[in-house]
Amino acid sequence: MTADLLRGSAVKQVVGRIPSLLSVFRGTSRAPSRELPELEQEKAPGFLQRTGENLLAAGRLTGVVIWVPLSVGFEALLLPVPGVSKIRWTRVVWGGLCCILSLKIRVIGKPAGTVGGRKGRARGERPVIYVSNHSSWLDIPVLGTKLYSVFVAKGDIEKWPIMGLVSKIGRTIFVSRNRSTTGRERDEMINRLATGDNLILFPEGTSSDGSRVLPFMSTFFAIAKLPRLPKGMSAEAMPSYPPGLTPLIQPVSVVYDQLEGLPVNRAQRAVFAWYGDMDLGPHVWQILKRRTKRATILLHSPLAPEDFPSRKALSNAAWKAVSDGAALLRQNAEELPVYEPS
Repeated sequence: MTADLLRGSAVKQVVGRIPSLLSVFRGTSRAPSRELPELEQEKAPGFLQRTGENLLAAGRLTGVVIWVPLSVGFEALLLPVPGVSKIRWTRVVWGGLCCILSLKIRVIGKPAGTVGGRKGRARGERPVIYVSNHSSWLDIPVLGTKLYSVFVAKGDIEKWPIMGLVSKIGRTIFVSRNRSTTGRERDEMINRLATGDNLILFPEGTSSDGSRVLPFMSTFFAIAKLPRLPKGMSAEAMPSYPPGLTPLIQPVSVVYDQLEGLPVNRAQRAVFAWYGDMDLGPHVWQILKRRTKRATILLHSPLAPEDFPSRKALSNAAWKAVSDGAALLRQNAEELPVYEPS
């Protein structure tokens, strides 16, 4: 009788569990077997999913650790080379990083600036200041991949152990809120614009949660619309642009609108947004774990500073364009035409 029980009951139970166990290890979506305990049914797929995400993130992190030093090191060799090779290579650096992150970029509109350089300025190509909303550290590789430009960043970043060195090699312009250095920093930005660079500014002054665009600070537009000369001061004492080379302002809206191939809703914006006192490490790891992501860049019509009576008016016009564009992109409008810059 005991033998019959073993053959008839125990064996049937073991055989009956095989399909459910195989489905767990294969990660299939079959209905769970009744013989597999409910707690085990819940934990197994979750464990496998988390393991896969962590392995994906680790692989991408390894790619970043390899790519960044190699690409930035090559850029360091290009710094003393005349011409625009270093400007072009910067886009390759950021583009490679976006590729590692599986971050696709959709571009709507046309950038007003060209690759620039001294020859470009000699041909009369006006410099461009791109002003964008800011919700994440991802904005830097996203915009850097598609726009020939250099970034203007807070002076604190210059002191960071790794990012500081990378930013310096990337020819970032660092600014502080110290009034004693404001004039020197302004002169550097004007000189860089006049000699071939385009700039990217984040006039909000900080990053947001991605659900709105914070008001722009008009002080960021001082390099586009220079202040009037004080009485008694000669024109040589104030920096200026060559005739016809006053920079254009091009508003730019950036929205992260797809995650794992699906439209991003309000709750999911927290996956991309990095602001306030959030720790960078956990946020980077969260981004690395996601399979696919997409950012959309909307490039608006450029604004000529001379068409506005004041910096405040110029700032408000740029903010409205960026804010309205970001609101449109958050609605996941797919029918808009796509422009891919060369």
